[in-house]
Amino acid sequence: MIRIKLNSPFDLDNTVTCGQIFRFFKKEDGSYDIILKDRIINVLKKEEELFVTSNIDKDLETVVRDYFDLDNNYEDIYNEIISKDDKIDEAAKFSAGLKMIHQDPFETIIEYIISANNGVPQIANSLNNIAEKFGKRVAFNGNYYYLFPRYKDLKEVSVEEYRNCKVGFRDKYIKGMVDKLNKEEIKLEEFYEMSTKESLNKLMENAGIGPKVASCILLFAYKKYDVFPVDTWVKKVMKQNYQIEGEEKIRKFAKETYGKYSGIAIQYLFNYGRNKEK
Repeated sequence: MIRIKLNSPFDLDNTVTCGQIFRFFKKEDGSYDIILKDRIINVLKKEEELFVTSNIDKDLETVVRDYFDLDNNYEDIYNEIISKDDKIDEAAKFSAGLKMIHQDPFETIIEYIISANNGVPQIANSLNNIAEKFGKRVAFNGNYYYLFPRYKDLKEVSVEEYRNCKVGFRDKYIKGMVDKLNKEEIKLEEFYEMSTKESLNKLMENAGIGPKVASCILLFAYKKYDVFPVDTWVKKVMKQNYQIEGEEKIRKFAKETYGKYSGIAIQYLFNYGRNKEK
């Protein structure tokens, strides 16, 4: 076990459950088992510390700090966002301690292709089905979990096999993306170097990836915080609080108002819109 001292507010529950990731399991003690790229972690927050165990101890603190974006200065980000839009203050305060999770690019691409016109339980079920069928089984914390396969592991998987994993009409989109990655027509690393605009255009060249899916991929896997994915919750908040309707108008407003932190602003709005009345 390692202990990580927190130097800024961190809301573990909100960060894990606010729709950024799909493969996590809450335990009776309030901790979470979370499936990362190459390992499983269990993370528990007590006061101002994280207590973390894993099946792989190598570089564990570095992995956890990067995954939860613990070293980013969210106070400065918060101050900059509200300085440009005082209407977001309530949503930002409601979301205090919410961090942007830094996910594995390949799994993020697949999960957001699956997310199109789909609910959270169905997305999680599909991802777990793919992992159980093609990923590595790991015994951890009294359970068996499955790492998400690499695209090389899926090279020979057919459209029908994806369909059997309950991904619906997205089966051919997943197959197409996996094929392109294995043929090196797309390289996961290239999006780190590209501008946001270039990255969006490159991703949207692929069937099954529109503006929202591409934006989510860049936000959650590549830390491109200047994207602004628009969903029903955000549309509702923008209509109620800003009297703005239509995706293009919403994105234009976000770009002009929040700029390089549009993606974090939208997480505040999404989290507030979805959870404020619970």
